[in-house]
Amino acid sequence: MNDYHNILAKHEDNGRLSLVAHLKSVARVAELIAAKNGMDVGISRKGAILHDIGKASPLFQQTLRRGYMRMPGFIFRHEIASLFFISLLDDSEKDIVIDMIAAHHKSIYNDVRNMGLIDLDEYEDSFEIHSERFEEWSPIALDILEHFGFSIHTVSLKEAQQNYEYAVSHCKKQEKGYSIWKGLLMASDQMASALQTIDEQTVNKLFILPDLSFYNRKSNLYPLSLIATDDSRPHTLVTAPTGAGKTDFLMRRCKGRVFYTLPFQASINAMYDRFKNDLKDTEAQIRLLHAASNLKIQDGKVEERIMQRHVGASVKVLTPHQMASLVFGVKGYEAMILDLKGCDVILDEIHTYSSTIQAIVLRIIEILKTIGCRIHVGTATMPKVLYNKILALLGGPECVYEVKLPDNVLKSFNRHIVRKLPSMNDSYPIIDSSINEHKKILIVCNQVRRAQSVYLSLKEQYPDIPKMLLHSHFKRIDRQGLEVELKETYNQLQEACIVVSTQVVEVSLDISFDVMITECAPIDSLIQRFGRINRKRTFETMGILKPVYVIAPYEGKNSLPYDTDVLQRSFNALPDNGVMKETEIQSMLDKVYPDEKFVNIDYSGAIFVNGEWRITKLRHNSKSALLETLDIDSATCIVKSDEEQYDINKSGTRSKLEIPVSYRSIAYLSLRTCKHGTCPYVIPDEVYDSELGLLYDILKEESNKTYDFL
Repeated sequence: MNDYHNILAKHEDNGRLSLVAHLKSVARVAELIAAKNGMDVGISRKGAILHDIGKASPLFQQTLRRGYMRMPGFIFRHEIASLFFISLLDDSEKDIVIDMIAAHHKSIYNDVRNMGLIDLDEYEDSFEIHSERFEEWSPIALDILEHFGFSIHTVSLKEAQQNYEYAVSHCKKQEKGYSIWKGLLMASDQMASALQTIDEQTVNKLFILPDLSFYNRKSNLYPLSLIATDDSRPHTLVTAPTGAGKTDFLMRRCKGRVFYTLPFQASINAMYDRFKNDLKDTEAQIRLLHAASNLKIQDGKVEERIMQRHVGASVKVLTPHQMASLVFGVKGYEAMILDLKGCDVILDEIHTYSSTIQAIVLRIIEILKTIGCRIHVGTATMPKVLYNKILALLGGPECVYEVKLPDNVLKSFNRHIVRKLPSMNDSYPIIDSSINEHKKILIVCNQVRRAQSVYLSLKEQYPDIPKMLLHSHFKRIDRQGLEVELKETYNQLQEACIVVSTQVVEVSLDISFDVMITECAPIDSLIQRFGRINRKRTFETMGILKPVYVIAPYEGKNSLPYDTDVLQRSFNALPDNGVMKETEIQSMLDKVYPDEKFVNIDYSGAIFVNGEWRITKLRHNSKSALLETLDIDSATCIVKSDEEQYDINKSGTRSKLEIPVSYRSIAYLSLRTCKHGTCPYVIPDEVYDSELGLLYDILKEESNKTYDFL
């Protein structure tokens, strides 16, 4: 073979990767994935080599050169040109390889830009467009294919057209379902593209079964550690209070690679750190998946940062949002199915999700069960209606190992005495006395602006007392620092301190304070908040009760983001100046959520419902379909002084600078957006403070005055 180093797979500004090198890397990963999933390794290799061979066309090569300007109306889909060579395959291989090639970038039809194979075939002379100069570049393509072991012959223009027509016909005959072969190619291509070249060291890190023997530890302090996990039923439902050893129990139930889901960024960060420590003496590859994953591994190797999103991790920690593509058929869902197939999936703290996200999780459970996953659900609290729904989806008691602690054990987890307050103002004498007694105080507000206001008031009133503010509207890098400071500094103090927070402290932040003052929230959220008080469970602390003060519910807009009626029912269900008894929590939940309306299952947009696929193979939905169905109200912004750095850096660095905000709260301000990354809104420097976060009220005032700062 000639040296085709000048035939590129990537743009000159993106590493100048040669096509030959890229195809070699994709093929190596595809072979491994196929072998691990019982798929034909030989066919996987052929599809991986063929998938990008259309990039050899000079029409595509010109688009990779520095300074190239795309002409209006220019069309060239390299995957379509790759289909011209399928006659080099055995007849038994063609359909599978078409599945791998035809839609690895675009949906075959109803593509967001109408650029799918069938879209173009119906509205353009697609073959003529993609076969331009075919006789010129096809010998190069054939030479490369021969280098990779293909038995070749000259492919005429007529034969290329026949191949194209066969591929179109095959795609038009697709039935409902999903293509595991498309998933294999997408997973292989994504990893190879990110890593540029694949070596054996990288390959050897994939699909390692984790050694989970670490979690076989037993202690009378953690009652779940004393319960056997060798039940033959594949799925698990465990209900137990915080500190009962739930994580260890769930991990002991796993037999393969593990996907561990938790609801929030802070919770998956904490669990990722825990697994890295627990399994540090094993070969298990621990990966983290969320928008700011790179923040967790700044000291790691480049390839480790890149591999966070790719297949084959021993243990992957993520939020259910990362699996929402399964439910709505968003691009890449087939690759995720391939990665998940046959694995253990832990859905922890499932009760903390909103009704919309709970609906998504229920759809995820249905799909996971279909693709052979073992599903393990953990919760501290759960309304009966939700519990029964999950139990039914998993196949009922015949398929589910149900674990609950007996009442005599639950009594040992009573840790809080609840007192009700009319207003936040009534809490200040409590704060005074707690400070005098050298206690650590945690104050939780339901809205960021109220948390900021309370913090500033306390800062003025107690200038010498250590204090901090934590909420979701900080730069991601600042929030990460605050979470570390909370756990490693404030949590360890032996003197009085004050932390003011929002809901972000509810789940999986391993902190233990002495006193809580909290605005009223739904009962399940309150129980989670209470778990940050008197959290450390030792034989010495068992039986000790510490106070939590709950402020009466606000009304109207002040009750947001919660429903006023749910807040009032939650407040009424709480004891007043009484012990929060673990044995009575279930009855409290059922009083607050008395009927099936609590589980708001929205089937619209879902691609798998009641055991049937609703999407055609080789097709995917646009991301907007997911956002619209979920009614996701999220956006990001950056301060003006960070804009230049945001523009020039890669996604990991960009994410550090982003401030998550509500789209509805900021969209009407007519702010301009940055043209890079997630296209965040640009805000003036003066409306962000590293101690307070985003100052929304000042932002509103500034935007009403002038836009000169933009």
